[in-house]
Parts: sequence; C-alpha cells; structure tokens
Amino acid sequence: MTSTMDLVDKQILNIIQTRFPLAERPFEVIASEMGSTEDDVINRLKGLKAKNVVRQISAIFDTRRLGYKTTLVAMRLPPDTLDSGAQVVNRHPGVSHNYARDGHFNLWFTLAVPPYEDLKETIDRMAEETGAESVRIMPTIKFFKIGVNFDMVKGEGDAKEYFSPDGFDKTNNEDWNKAEEVSDFDIKVIRELQEDIDLVPQPFTPMAERLGISLQELFDAADDFQKRGMMRRFSAVLHHRKAGFSSNAMAVWKVPSERSVEVGNLMAQSRWVTHCYERPTFPGWDYTHFTMIHATSQDQCEEVAREISETTGISEYQLLYSTREYKKTRVRYFV
Repeated sequence: MTSTMDLVDKQILNIIQTRFPLAERPFEVIASEMGSTEDDVINRLKGLKAKNVVRQISAIFDTRRLGYKTTLVAMRLPPDTLDSGAQVVNRHPGVSHNYARDGHFNLWFTLAVPPYEDLKETIDRMAEETGAESVRIMPTIKFFKIGVNFDMVKGEGDAKEYFSPDGFDKTNNEDWNKAEEVSDFDIKVIRELQEDIDLVPQPFTPMAERLGISLQELFDAADDFQKRGMMRRFSAVLHHRKAGFSSNAMAVWKVPSERSVEVGNLMAQSRWVTHCYERPTFPGWDYTHFTMIHATSQDQCEEVAREISETTGISEYQLLYSTREYKKTRVRYFV
C-alpha cells in the first residue's frame, strides 16, 4: 500500500500519528505546517481512510486511569474452532485487540471491563463459551512503554517519542495504575472525544455544540485529561499492515527478577518496540517481559529482537507472530 502513497501523504501521516491539532480548523493547521491547503489535507485523508491506511482519529485514553480493569489474555483453542472462538471473544465491547498467534497459546486478546464488572468472571465465561483448552490471565505488573508510531517517510519504527507517555517514569511511580475520579461532565466529554472525527474543516464544533460548551472549553477539558493522565494524546491510529508495516511479533523474554526494571527500560528504548510490559509467570510459562515489535518484514522483527538481546544480555526469548487479526480498535468507554 505504501507504493500508492506519495511523500505528502506520508508527511501527513507522520503529523497526525504524533499529535493531531486540537484547534477549530485542525486540517488548516496541518496544511500550514506542510505548505499545503486545508482541502488538500482533507481529501488526502479521505483517500487514506478509503484505503484503510487510517483507522481512526480520536483521543487515546488510559484505561486504568478511567477506572477500568484491564489485562492481556492468552487462550489455547482447538485449531478447528479458533476462528469461531475468536468471534465469541470479539463480541465483548472491552476487547480492543484480538490476534491468532504462533505457539501453544493460539489466541491472544486484551480485555478491559468497567469497575462494576468482574474481570475473572468475564474471562471464565469467555473460556466456557469458546471451549478453550487452557487460559492464562496476564495483567501488567510493570509498565515500561506504550505508543504506536511509525515514521512513514523513512519506513521505520518511530515509537521512541512515547517512552514515558505521561511525562514520568511509570516503572517507579505507584500512581500509574491508580484511577482518577471521573465526573459526569468528564464522562460526557470522553464519549465525544473517543469517537472517530469527521473529515470536515471544523470537526470539533459539533462535539462542543452537543455538550453545550464552547470550543475552548472542550480543548481545555482535553488538556485537563492529559494533565491528570486520563488521556495520552489525540491522534490517528494506522492500519499497520496497510501502512507498510506488514509484520508484527510479540516477543516474550525470560528476565531475572533482579533485572526487571533495568531490562524493561532498555527494551523500551528501541524505536521498533511499541509496547513493553512485565507480566506474571505460570507453570510452563517463564516469560516475564513482553515487547510488541512492528516492522516492515519478519526479517526486520528478528533483527530487532537480536539487537534487544545483545543490548540486554537476555538470550531466552520467543517471537510469537500474529497469523490473523480478528479485531483491532479502541475501547469505547462509558457507553
């Protein structure tokens, strides 16, 4: 798909992935930065949306800060029921990512549930409905990095910008997993900002009108969400395969407990690593650290993993490649 995009398309994608302008006429702001026109930017984005390169442009919220409980789940399903089981999992609105992967556990998904819903009960029910042979619940113990970003012009990973997305070292900060108090007004604003914006000159004006507030008050609320750690940023999400990053591997690593933070921080510094977490171990599963690697090819994924291994001195790892994407979206909160 990258062969159908010119340099201007790629430059626009670089801008909107990093931080989409919260302004009355955001596409005009982008155009002025590029020496283009508002109409050209809008029309190009409409084309990229039609080609499924751009998935969505909206706010990215921190699930835990909104009071939601979240975890990674690994399931082992019989191969002949994998597809149907994945569709059962997809029905839950809190499932944002769901992939078939290589290895013993062949279905991996992320699940978020509101405060009143029991996480384990939900997963147990899913396991029963799908006929899962085994299930592992893998919540985050330590959080080192999150931030999917690609340099479309260079054709490289560019996730280094979000090593510390909220401005502090979360691995040494006890508040990263603490929920903020969310008011009724906050919830109303979140419901608006989480939706994909319309590709029109003034996409935020209808949001403010529905809320009965001014545009500035809407932008002030978004700024407040960021200061409170509830919202990471307002930006675009790309369909990474359509954008030219056709391979993604979940690399799992056996890291000694005494080196957990040191190694996690080293792993997070790779621009190809979009997510980095420490998760619990189980009998028969000794992998502690998880890094998501998005690259242009499987060879590139393996090269990145080798570089991480050399940098950290961690030699025991696996690359679990996604073989099918069943679902990738943003969690919709308070709906």
